[in-house]
Amino acid sequence: MSLPHAVIIAGGKGERLGGVRKADLRVGGRRLLDRVAESLGSIAQPLMVATGPGETPLPLPAGAIGLADIDAPLGGPLAGLAAAVQALQARGIGTGFLVSVAVDTPFLPVDFVAVMLEALGDAPAAYATWGEQFYPPNALWRIEALSALPQQVRSGGAAPSLKALQHALGAAAVDWASRAGSDPFANVNTIGDLISLGRMAAAGAPSALIHTTGN
Repeated sequence: MSLPHAVIIAGGKGERLGGVRKADLRVGGRRLLDRVAESLGSIAQPLMVATGPGETPLPLPAGAIGLADIDAPLGGPLAGLAAAVQALQARGIGTGFLVSVAVDTPFLPVDFVAVMLEALGDAPAAYATWGEQFYPPNALWRIEALSALPQQVRSGGAAPSLKALQHALGAAAVDWASRAGSDPFANVNTIGDLISLGRMAAAGAPSALIHTTGN
Protein backbone atom coordinates (compact mmCIF):
# COMPACT_ATOMS: atom_id res chain seq x y z
CA MET A 1 0.00 0.00 0.00
CA SER A 2 1.31 3.44 -0.92
CA LEU A 3 1.71 6.04 1.79
CA PRO A 4 -1.35 8.22 2.47
CA HIS A 5 -1.31 11.91 1.68
CA ALA A 6 -1.99 14.31 4.53
CA VAL A 7 -3.33 17.79 5.15
CA ILE A 8 -3.25 19.75 8.39
CA ILE A 9 -6.31 21.97 8.71
CA ALA A 10 -4.68 25.16 10.02
CA GLY A 11 -6.89 28.06 9.02
CA GLY A 12 -8.59 28.51 12.39
CA LYS A 13 -8.66 32.06 13.72
CA GLY A 14 -9.03 31.14 17.38
CA GLU A 15 -11.70 33.75 18.07
CA ARG A 16 -12.18 32.63 21.67
CA LEU A 17 -8.43 33.07 22.06
CA GLY A 18 -8.49 36.70 20.94
CA GLY A 19 -8.30 36.07 17.20
CA VAL A 20 -4.81 34.56 17.18
CA ARG A 21 -3.85 32.02 14.56
CA LYS A 22 -4.06 28.64 16.27
CA ALA A 23 -1.20 27.16 14.26
CA ASP A 24 1.24 29.62 15.85
CA LEU A 25 0.23 28.91 19.45
CA ARG A 26 2.77 27.02 21.53
CA VAL A 27 2.23 24.05 23.81
CA GLY A 28 5.27 22.84 25.69
CA GLY A 29 7.37 25.48 23.93
CA ARG A 30 6.56 24.18 20.42
CA ARG A 31 4.14 25.44 17.82
CA LEU A 32 0.95 23.46 17.42
CA LEU A 33 1.66 23.13 13.70
CA ASP A 34 5.07 21.57 14.29
CA ARG A 35 3.80 19.18 16.96
CA VAL A 36 1.04 17.86 14.72
CA ALA A 37 3.30 17.56 11.67
CA GLU A 38 5.80 15.45 13.60
CA SER A 39 3.09 13.15 14.94
CA LEU A 40 1.90 12.21 11.45
CA GLY A 41 4.91 9.96 10.86
CA SER A 42 5.27 8.29 7.47
CA ILE A 43 3.11 10.05 4.90
CA ALA A 44 3.41 10.84 1.22
CA GLN A 45 5.32 14.05 0.59
CA PRO A 46 4.76 16.90 0.50
CA LEU A 47 2.68 17.43 3.62
CA MET A 48 -0.09 19.92 2.84
CA VAL A 49 -1.15 22.68 5.23
CA ALA A 50 -4.50 24.40 4.61
CA THR A 51 -3.85 27.93 5.83
CA GLY A 52 -7.29 29.52 5.49
CA PRO A 53 -8.92 31.75 2.86
CA GLY A 54 -6.41 34.11 1.27
CA GLU A 55 -4.15 33.93 4.30
CA THR A 56 -0.55 35.08 4.45
CA PRO A 57 1.37 31.79 4.33
CA LEU A 58 2.42 30.31 7.65
CA PRO A 59 6.03 29.43 8.44
CA LEU A 60 5.76 25.79 7.42
CA PRO A 61 7.51 22.62 8.58
CA ALA A 62 10.37 21.55 6.34
CA GLY A 63 9.12 20.17 3.02
CA ALA A 64 5.48 21.14 3.59
CA ILE A 65 3.41 23.24 1.19
CA GLY A 66 0.73 25.77 2.10
CA LEU A 67 -2.67 25.81 0.43
CA ALA A 68 -5.20 28.61 0.59
CA ASP A 69 -8.69 27.33 1.30
CA ILE A 70 -10.97 27.18 -1.71
CA ASP A 71 -12.91 30.42 -2.01
CA ALA A 72 -16.41 29.31 -1.12
CA PRO A 73 -19.73 30.61 0.21
CA LEU A 74 -19.18 28.39 3.25
CA GLY A 75 -15.56 28.11 4.37
CA GLY A 76 -13.97 26.49 7.38
CA PRO A 77 -12.33 23.06 7.58
CA LEU A 78 -14.39 21.76 4.65
CA ALA A 79 -12.83 24.36 2.36
CA GLY A 80 -9.36 23.36 3.60
CA LEU A 81 -10.03 19.69 2.87
CA ALA A 82 -11.34 20.62 -0.58
CA ALA A 83 -8.15 22.60 -1.27
CA ALA A 84 -6.09 19.50 -0.49
CA VAL A 85 -8.19 17.34 -2.83
CA GLN A 86 -7.84 19.97 -5.55
CA ALA A 87 -4.06 20.05 -5.09
CA LEU A 88 -3.86 16.27 -5.39
CA GLN A 89 -6.03 16.29 -8.51
CA ALA A 90 -3.74 18.92 -10.06
CA ARG A 91 -0.90 16.42 -9.60
CA GLY A 92 -2.92 13.65 -11.26
CA ILE A 93 -3.73 11.90 -7.97
CA GLY A 94 -7.30 10.70 -7.78
CA THR A 95 -7.06 7.53 -5.74
CA GLY A 96 -5.45 6.43 -2.50
CA PHE A 97 -5.90 7.91 0.95
CA LEU A 98 -5.92 11.39 2.44
CA VAL A 99 -5.45 12.00 6.15
CA SER A 100 -6.79 15.23 7.62
CA VAL A 101 -5.93 16.48 11.09
CA ALA A 102 -6.75 19.61 13.05
CA VAL A 103 -3.79 21.84 13.88
CA ASP A 104 -5.03 22.33 17.44
CA THR A 105 -4.63 18.66 18.40
CA PRO A 106 -1.19 18.86 20.04
CA PHE A 107 -1.23 15.30 21.41
CA LEU A 108 -2.22 13.57 18.18
CA PRO A 109 -1.30 9.88 18.61
CA VAL A 110 1.84 8.90 16.73
CA ASP A 111 -0.01 5.80 15.46
CA PHE A 112 -3.02 7.82 14.28
CA VAL A 113 -2.47 7.13 10.58
CA ALA A 114 -1.82 3.41 11.03
CA VAL A 115 -4.83 2.86 13.29
CA MET A 116 -7.20 4.78 11.01
CA LEU A 117 -6.00 2.84 7.95
CA GLU A 118 -6.57 -0.44 9.74
CA ALA A 119 -10.02 0.60 10.96
CA LEU A 120 -11.26 1.97 7.63
CA GLY A 121 -12.33 -1.36 6.18
CA ASP A 122 -14.54 -0.81 3.13
CA ALA A 123 -15.83 2.59 4.28
CA PRO A 124 -15.19 5.69 2.15
CA ALA A 125 -13.95 7.60 5.20
CA ALA A 126 -13.37 7.27 8.94
CA TYR A 127 -13.22 9.84 11.72
CA ALA A 128 -11.88 9.79 15.26
CA THR A 129 -14.01 9.72 18.39
CA TRP A 130 -13.31 9.51 22.10
CA GLY A 131 -16.37 7.93 23.60
CA GLU A 132 -19.16 10.41 22.91
CA GLN A 133 -16.76 13.12 21.76
CA PHE A 134 -16.24 13.27 18.00
CA TYR A 135 -13.50 14.92 15.98
CA PRO A 136 -14.49 15.25 12.30
CA PRO A 137 -11.27 17.05 11.20
CA ASN A 138 -9.19 14.11 12.45
CA ALA A 139 -10.10 11.68 9.73
CA LEU A 140 -9.05 9.38 6.91
CA TRP A 141 -10.63 9.66 3.46
CA ARG A 142 -10.56 7.69 0.25
CA ILE A 143 -9.53 10.32 -2.28
CA GLU A 144 -11.93 9.01 -4.91
CA ALA A 145 -14.85 9.57 -2.51
CA LEU A 146 -13.97 13.29 -2.50
CA SER A 147 -13.52 13.73 -6.25
CA ALA A 148 -16.42 16.18 -6.59
CA LEU A 149 -15.72 18.07 -3.36
CA PRO A 150 -13.68 21.02 -4.73
CA GLN A 151 -16.39 21.98 -7.22
CA GLN A 152 -19.16 21.35 -4.71
CA VAL A 153 -17.49 23.60 -2.14
CA ARG A 154 -16.81 26.31 -4.70
CA SER A 155 -20.43 26.34 -5.90
CA GLY A 156 -21.97 26.13 -2.44
CA GLY A 157 -23.41 22.68 -3.12
CA ALA A 158 -21.31 20.74 -0.63
CA ALA A 159 -22.37 19.43 2.74
CA PRO A 160 -22.27 22.28 5.30
CA SER A 161 -19.57 20.73 7.50
CA LEU A 162 -17.09 17.89 7.77
CA LYS A 163 -19.48 16.11 10.12
CA ALA A 164 -22.31 16.39 7.58
CA LEU A 165 -20.03 15.18 4.79
CA GLN A 166 -18.97 12.18 6.83
CA HIS A 167 -22.59 11.36 7.59
CA ALA A 168 -23.50 11.61 3.90
CA LEU A 169 -20.62 9.32 2.93
CA GLY A 170 -21.40 6.76 5.63
CA ALA A 171 -18.03 7.25 7.31
CA ALA A 172 -16.90 4.88 10.05
CA ALA A 173 -16.39 6.13 13.60
CA VAL A 174 -13.12 4.99 15.20
CA ASP A 175 -13.30 5.14 18.99
CA TRP A 176 -9.92 5.71 20.66
CA ALA A 177 -11.21 5.35 24.22
CA SER A 178 -9.67 1.89 24.58
CA ARG A 179 -6.34 2.92 23.05
CA ALA A 180 -5.25 5.80 25.27
CA GLY A 181 -5.55 6.65 28.94
CA SER A 182 -7.06 10.04 28.19
CA ASP A 183 -8.46 11.96 25.25
CA PRO A 184 -5.66 12.28 22.64
CA PHE A 185 -7.71 14.70 20.52
CA ALA A 186 -8.31 17.34 23.19
CA ASN A 187 -8.00 20.63 21.38
CA VAL A 188 -7.37 24.31 21.95
CA ASN A 189 -10.46 26.49 21.94
CA THR A 190 -9.98 28.71 25.00
CA ILE A 191 -7.21 30.11 27.15
CA GLY A 192 -8.12 27.51 29.76
CA ASP A 193 -7.56 24.73 27.21
CA LEU A 194 -4.19 26.20 26.28
CA ILE A 195 -3.07 26.39 29.90
CA SER A 196 -4.23 22.84 30.65
CA LEU A 197 -2.51 21.40 27.60
CA GLY A 198 0.64 23.32 28.40
CA ARG A 199 0.73 21.83 31.87
CA MET A 200 0.32 18.36 30.42
CA ALA A 201 3.17 18.95 28.00
CA ALA A 202 5.39 20.23 30.81
CA ALA A 203 4.64 17.06 32.78
CA GLY A 204 5.71 14.97 29.81
CA ALA A 205 2.32 13.33 29.36
CA PRO A 206 1.58 11.80 25.92
CA SER A 207 -2.05 12.90 25.98
CA ALA A 208 -4.31 15.52 27.55
CA LEU A 209 -6.68 15.26 30.48
CA ILE A 210 -9.23 17.78 29.30
CA HIS A 211 -12.16 16.90 27.06
CA THR A 212 -13.34 19.39 24.48
CA THR A 213 -15.84 19.02 21.66
CA GLY A 214 -14.34 18.64 18.19
CA ASN A 215 -14.97 21.48 15.76
